[in-house]
Amino acid sequence: MRKFATLATVSVAALAGAVLAAAGASRSAGSGPILLPQTAGGTSAMAAPTAAPTGSSAATATIPDSWICVFKTGAVARGSEQAEAQKVVGKAGGRIGHVYRYALQGFSINLPATGAAAVAAHNPNIDHCAPDQIATIIDPVNALAKPGSGGGSTGETTPAGITRVGGGTATYTGTGRAFVIDTGIDLDHPDLNVNVALSKNFVTRETSPDDLNGHGSHVAGTIAARKGNSIGVVGVAPGAPLVAVRVLDRRGSGAYSDVIAGVDYVASVGQAGDVANMSLGGPVSADLDTAVLNASKTGVLFALAAGNESDDANNHSPARQDGANIYTIAAVNASDTFASFSNYSVLNDPVDFAEPGVSILSTWKDGGYNTISGTSMATPHMAGLLLYGRPNTTGQSSTAPNGVRFPIGAR
Repeated sequence: MRKFATLATVSVAALAGAVLAAAGASRSAGSGPILLPQTAGGTSAMAAPTAAPTGSSAATATIPDSWICVFKTGAVARGSEQAEAQKVVGKAGGRIGHVYRYALQGFSINLPATGAAAVAAHNPNIDHCAPDQIATIIDPVNALAKPGSGGGSTGETTPAGITRVGGGTATYTGTGRAFVIDTGIDLDHPDLNVNVALSKNFVTRETSPDDLNGHGSHVAGTIAARKGNSIGVVGVAPGAPLVAVRVLDRRGSGAYSDVIAGVDYVASVGQAGDVANMSLGGPVSADLDTAVLNASKTGVLFALAAGNESDDANNHSPARQDGANIYTIAAVNASDTFASFSNYSVLNDPVDFAEPGVSILSTWKDGGYNTISGTSMATPHMAGLLLYGRPNTTGQSSTAPNGVRFPIGAR
């Protein structure tokens, strides 16, 4: 089903607050070199990992000796993924990372490229093993208060962006939950209603879903900061339950294998009425795109950041993924003008709506508040709206650099 294409804007000076999606290939491309099984005739169809073209940020985006392996459709019974992954280790060695059961069937594994080639070639249940890649955010800027100070305002305020989209009018009373797939959430922030029991960490060498960066907490506040508590800010759906799905580390970077694990988790526990916010991105990955699409088929509505490269969103994952329950978001400023840094659509219309994304005040880690910008900040406006159902438009739109006009979403 063809969707409206819309983007949210961010100020160029505040790009540090947004997700940096590394340059990828065209929409028709896959996630990079894929190790394929041998052909029926015995001739190897495997391709060894190769560097991205000179000048592409994807050239340094792959993670050495880290792979995402996906089973062939129907080859492995549901519930048998762990056992099948262990069989691979028994034959080829290496170390299993995550096992995917819902959004994908497969696993991540750490071993040299030659070992990954053997895995793909000699295990008939495996469709391919693709190189793991990096998703990155840029450090936020324009702080309202020193992060962690727990303040910056003397009373409760409703940010202009929340008012612009028609949110923040009353405490949320619905049953939907907002899964924030990001750097985590400040679990005990007084302005946030976090479901700590349901929150999970998928970052290697970390154990807690607590936010050590600030980005995920900022996203969470725009979605659902409390109303009527006389402190901080108000979100689009005030007081809605938030679930931290931590896939990025304290520096704001992470592996696609971890991000897919977070999406897989949402697919396992999410239900119709829930939303998932992904203010992250990176080079093209067919496996990440597929995981998001499959997870959305559970009824969970996904809000994806378009990215901040002034580029076609088709060049970035997961922004390029389209679907009936998927909304890719660009950014506009306070004047509803398309942000110069915001990605947009050229082909296949992955971008659906534009939302406020410039100088956005929201919650931060350690009980603090912060003002930053980016399509990362635009996207949670849509996630909050989706907790109330499918979004409307305001009758206004913003024009991207390619001349395409994108509607601005609202209640």
